[in-house]
Amino acid sequence: MLTSSEACERNKGPILDVLRRELASSHRVLEIGSGTGQHAVHFAAHLPQLTWQPSELHENMPQLVERISRERTANLSAPITLDVREEPWPSVTADAIFSANTLHIMSWADVQQFFHGVGAVLGGAVAAGHDAVLCVYGPFRYDGRHTSNSNAEFDAFLKARDPRSGIRDFEALERLAHAQRLELAADHAMPANNRTLVWRRRMAAAR
Repeated sequence: MLTSSEACERNKGPILDVLRRELASSHRVLEIGSGTGQHAVHFAAHLPQLTWQPSELHENMPQLVERISRERTANLSAPITLDVREEPWPSVTADAIFSANTLHIMSWADVQQFFHGVGAVLGGAVAAGHDAVLCVYGPFRYDGRHTSNSNAEFDAFLKARDPRSGIRDFEALERLAHAQRLELAADHAMPANNRTLVWRRRMAAAR
């Protein structure tokens, strides 16, 4: 029986609206932390011009593989195992990276590794002559403050479960992105006090 996430069902429409615009010039997307695969299946079906590469941790692969095998479209690749903590990442070609609801469940060291790996993948795309984009969906803090009481409560829940996790500060993420030559291009307000952050690296930035 397939595992489903109610949150994925609620947010896949609004996220798709953003991705239609932000990935309009992209060709191949690496999704980090594909979870149940609901996003991968939905986005690949509605963005047929893209090749969508889902990925997950080894222990979470069975449910992802099952959904992809049942609902796979021609532009949806077989899932790969990817752990942001491992270096180097699996060899993958992508000029866009998407991740939803992952940074707040990672440790800060893992978030740093996430951006390091993203920089390597997208740097390869730029070197090959493509502009590159990173889209990250989830809750974030700004100026050290939560954007809602519900986000503050969620942050407390996360930290009680795992002190290394928690909602991340936008400014800290900006510094990590900038270190990988990624420039903030958009910050989209989303339902339920979430955001979609978009960073880009242009070919000219490779020089």
